[in-house]
Amino acid sequence: MTASISFVGGGAYADGGGLDGPQVCPPATGELTVSTLPAGTSVISCPVVGRVVTFGGTGVTVPEPNTAVGVDTLTADGESLGFSLEVSADGVVSYNLSDSSPDAPTGGIDATDSLGNPSTTPDDVTDEPDSVDPDALDSSSGVEPELPDLDSPSAAGACSDGSYSTNDLKEYGTYNWYIGDGGMPGGLSRSSAQAAFADAINNITGSYNNCGYGDSVSASSHYSGTTTYEADINSSSSCTSRDGKSTWDAGNLKSGVVATTCWWSWPTPGVKNDLREADVRFNTTDYNFTNSPTSSCSNLYDIRSVGTHEAGHVFGMGHVSSAHSNLTMTTNSILCSTIARTLGKGDVLGLRSIY
Repeated sequence: MTASISFVGGGAYADGGGLDGPQVCPPATGELTVSTLPAGTSVISCPVVGRVVTFGGTGVTVPEPNTAVGVDTLTADGESLGFSLEVSADGVVSYNLSDSSPDAPTGGIDATDSLGNPSTTPDDVTDEPDSVDPDALDSSSGVEPELPDLDSPSAAGACSDGSYSTNDLKEYGTYNWYIGDGGMPGGLSRSSAQAAFADAINNITGSYNNCGYGDSVSASSHYSGTTTYEADINSSSSCTSRDGKSTWDAGNLKSGVVATTCWWSWPTPGVKNDLREADVRFNTTDYNFTNSPTSSCSNLYDIRSVGTHEAGHVFGMGHVSSAHSNLTMTTNSILCSTIARTLGKGDVLGLRSIY
């Protein structure tokens, strides 16, 4: 039966689409919020797929049924920004508005991805060409010795701090990722950026740490080449509609945001959701990056530290607060420091809880 919709007072009433009683749909235009698109809304009764929902300074585009989308940002001031939205197989919206999810069983399987209508333009560039802004050339590499990986004395040591949080997300198969077009952080070439990003991802999949923990994490990745596609993240640090390619690139993000990760998954009740795609963007419009911080470093973000943090989100890790500043997944920004390249106790334990 086709849903009936009539507009009343700026909203719309629709049949419940299987829910009890009529449902008030949000206004037909403009950005939505978690208040104007409350949990329990049916995307089948209310035509909201493809519209942006905002919360706490970030946003996601409402996906089709049987899909979840989440966003996490690394900010310059250490504020934790992120949330996720899930649309069930029968079209009902739910949210996780915290920066983590309760631990859940992880015994799911990797389902074959399918995307019938990827979001692309005639030039195979998804969303706006944000990645064309060149980052300042990294002039520090090779000139001075790189800064050592040292714990901050103001927080518990990396190898004694067991704090972690996880999102409702797991890569059950292999994370296949691409390098996008346009400028790269630190003015790196695509090949140099690929090496830096791969090192960051391997820090997560290989549980790279100085605490004596072996690698018992089964997460895996594969670099699939370059692409003309963009990360599906816009200049407001919101997740746009996904295009089916997990892309790492650089460009414009919301002021105050150093990097953003968006991920999409298939809901798998009873276990962690199955990752479909995860995109990462570095903000090279507002911030400069280096691949080798030195003692003369000033206002530069370490590419591999930021990348390792973002890769943590790709593989299901959430944030821990700025009080845990020696852990990779801290909300503290990674300015002139290499410490986040190396996982701490909590980072390793979090990954082990997923994998």
